[in-house]
Amino acid sequence: MPIFELFVIAVGLAMDAFAVSIATGIRLGCATGRQTFRMAFHFGFFQFLMPVLGWTAGSAVGRYISAFDHWVAMALLAFIGGKMIYEALHHGDNATTAADPTRGMTLIGLAVATSIDAFAVGLSLGVLKLGILFPSVLIGVVAAAFSTAGIKLGCRIGMAFSRRLEVLGGLVLIGIGIKIVLDHVVWG
Repeated sequence: MPIFELFVIAVGLAMDAFAVSIATGIRLGCATGRQTFRMAFHFGFFQFLMPVLGWTAGSAVGRYISAFDHWVAMALLAFIGGKMIYEALHHGDNATTAADPTRGMTLIGLAVATSIDAFAVGLSLGVLKLGILFPSVLIGVVAAAFSTAGIKLGCRIGMAFSRRLEVLGGLVLIGIGIKIVLDHVVWG
């Protein structure tokens, strides 16, 4: 597969991570270098790992997983987005009491939810009998770069328009989850 096509696939897969990173940047207001690194590393790692797992799983397992992967992604994003909205409405501008979305299970949930489509890409590459190492590395690096850019952009937006945009960030996460389901159920 030509490198340009792989790059386009990588950018497409990184869009969910980019949007979630923007929402996280809005939520944080001003992300530290450590928070930015954690998000970029986890999103990049899971975007790298999922195609490898998909490629390894093979096409037989893909039929069963594709039946519900979009529901898992939507549930994770809706839960985390709902939690962000709840915290924004109940904690106001008190950043010290709200959970950091770049830590713990919240970060893992976001990384998994935004990388499930990469699993399907890995399955496709396996069916086509194409190599997986270079595409997976490219997908992971692009996702990490887009996550870094997204969290920085979200921080600028958040600082300019206040922490109340956290509600918008939560709605974005829920919207991405709904889009994933619609892509698979209605348009897929």
